[in-house]
Amino acid sequence: MSNTISYISPVGMLGGGFTESYFNDAVARHRVDFIAVDSGSTDGGANNLGADLPFNSREAIKRDLRILVRAARRHRIPLLVGSCGGSGGNYNLDWVHRIVREIAGEDGLSFTTALIPAEADRDVLVEKYRAGKIRALKHAPRIDESTLRDTRGIVAMMGAEPIIAALEGGADVVLAGRSSDAALFAAVPLMRGLPAGLAWHAAKIMECGGAAVAQMTKPEGMVCTLTQECFELEPVSPEQSCTPISVASHALYETANPLVMLEPGGAMHLEDVTYEAVDERRVRVRGSRFEEHGYTVKLEGAALVGYRSQVFGGITDPVILRDFEAWFEQAKDGALHAVVRTYGQETVDKCSIAYRVYGRNAVMPARPAGGGNDHEVAVLLLVTAPTQELAHAIAYQAGHTMHHFPVPRWQGLVSNLAFPVTPHVTDLGPAYSFVLNHVVELEDPLELFRIDYSAEYQEA
Repeated sequence: MSNTISYISPVGMLGGGFTESYFNDAVARHRVDFIAVDSGSTDGGANNLGADLPFNSREAIKRDLRILVRAARRHRIPLLVGSCGGSGGNYNLDWVHRIVREIAGEDGLSFTTALIPAEADRDVLVEKYRAGKIRALKHAPRIDESTLRDTRGIVAMMGAEPIIAALEGGADVVLAGRSSDAALFAAVPLMRGLPAGLAWHAAKIMECGGAAVAQMTKPEGMVCTLTQECFELEPVSPEQSCTPISVASHALYETANPLVMLEPGGAMHLEDVTYEAVDERRVRVRGSRFEEHGYTVKLEGAALVGYRSQVFGGITDPVILRDFEAWFEQAKDGALHAVVRTYGQETVDKCSIAYRVYGRNAVMPARPAGGGNDHEVAVLLLVTAPTQELAHAIAYQAGHTMHHFPVPRWQGLVSNLAFPVTPHVTDLGPAYSFVLNHVVELEDPLELFRIDYSAEYQEA
């Protein structure tokens, strides 16, 4: 068994696109042992899981997958795809599998695919809940048994073990449902007996493709070479470079603690890590540790909360901006009064009317000292209602009222909002919210995940 392994992450998100020639050259030059690519995220909110929506288009996914499948079969190495289709739900997993089967048929390729669904059996989750095996994470909503039975989509975020089992079962291509991003890249190194700390730390960086370069002006990939003592990172693109700072700073990305990062079955510790420039493009990393603890996987669940419509408009009136908060509170009260007068309090109580003011506290909860805006602000009005028609109607009336709400010092009719698009009321469709932010304790890392094998074959 070799104590060195190389692998490639072609891009941070399947469908994001990468330069085919750079990728193929890197695969051949480094003689990589496997190819892995992440396909999911919760960055876009709960709608992808709740509504079975892919992140990227079918065309973009198929373009990237064709390059990856061809390279994997040409070099006889595994291809691993995690969180298929964006959310990693069963629908999106099957959606990606259909694309892989198309590619196999069109290119005349023969290989074995393993599918690992991540939608856990609801009865099993209820049993876990009754046994006290489901625990809330910070700021998690309250749940009960009905949450586990009735929520539209629930996935469990698998660790490395189901992926290892699929490879040991003979899979050439592994298509995983919702999975830990890092687990996808740590699986083969762990299977080969390399140190867990280095394997997990490298995987945490590699799951983002080439994002740990000094300047990622366009999406490309990264090659990792992992040994018993260290790992080295080298960008796939000859136009990009890694530096110790660019690699070290990746520990600040998508984590609450840059020194301790939780994964199924343990935590990676980076307190003693060193980053060393090998040359102008490569960085060597040492000192990563992994401490095991009780095995848990994260649960994500998306529930329908209604239908949304929005109004977005900018304000430049200097009189309004001079005392914006006072005017804005009066305008919101006026808009609510108009809506209640038309639709009744009982109907409005079933809806949500929310505002964001871009340029004033829309992203951060409090404006930094001295961070005023006397030039312009933009107001986002977002309505959630039981039906799309009601959401549209309330958004229109509330937006219309605010658009013409009186301004101190001005007399007569005024128009306050500059709309960047028309129609200025945009229907956003079904709205989902995450109702699970919990972990479930497992006796066996495989107990929620079955592995289905499919032979993809095209007659010669």
